[in-house]
Amino acid sequence: MYFEITGQHSPSAKTVVLSAGLGGSGSFWQPQLAALGEHFRVVTYDQFGTGRSPGVIPSGYTLADMAAELAALLQRQHIERYHFVGHALGGMIGLQLALTHPQCIERMVAVNSWPELDSQTRRCFHVRQDLLLNSGVAAYVRAQPLFLYPADWLSRNASLIEHEEAHQTAHFQGMENLLRRLNALMNRDFRAELPHIKTPTLALCATDDLLVPYPCSQALAELMPYGEWAQMSYGGHAMSVTNSEQFNGILLSYLLLDTSLSSNALTLNLRDTPQ
Repeated sequence: MYFEITGQHSPSAKTVVLSAGLGGSGSFWQPQLAALGEHFRVVTYDQFGTGRSPGVIPSGYTLADMAAELAALLQRQHIERYHFVGHALGGMIGLQLALTHPQCIERMVAVNSWPELDSQTRRCFHVRQDLLLNSGVAAYVRAQPLFLYPADWLSRNASLIEHEEAHQTAHFQGMENLLRRLNALMNRDFRAELPHIKTPTLALCATDDLLVPYPCSQALAELMPYGEWAQMSYGGHAMSVTNSEQFNGILLSYLLLDTSLSSNALTLNLRDTPQ
């Protein structure tokens, strides 16, 4: 799989691994690289079958396969211990890694993830599937920003969204690959296993997320022995892009802690001026 290592190069620097959502591209994390790179060695990667990691996703593909692919990549780079930050599907990959490689993850942030698929998220996924199967790639890509970004942010960034749509259409991961990755995500239920994950984990969400209702993150944190949650009041599903300054501040506050936060309900309702 394609990967990049940026940020600190000191042998003593800790590593942060960033894992994107359904789009799979490491470029999703561009708004975080400078802030995290001041303190950490930062690993981004394109998930198998997406972006610059070409390949055919097999039938029966699972989140366990995604986690195993990433674990193998990190092992080849002799990265044995790291923080992990994952967005949506990427957060679920982190949960799977915490189960299969618990010795590797020091601290984890699961952004807009869930213990089980919520009915609202399922509805959104079905709409996206229908668009892809019945209307094609262009319609799927055109609709995607509606699930990711707040309406006012979309209005202010119309030209950026047009450029993003053109890029994503030209570099689309393939219908079969997307559907099989989505199926793996929709079918994974972590409820029974979360109480066994000992990795300190921050479940981070946005109140105005259309795709994943914010109570999913609270439920995720409450099922984990060392789970905590933080709630941003603005940013939508992709608040790492739309409200990156506040998002980055939360990441650094959590990842740079020497000990766990004192409360398992770190609720941040400060609405920053949208950028």
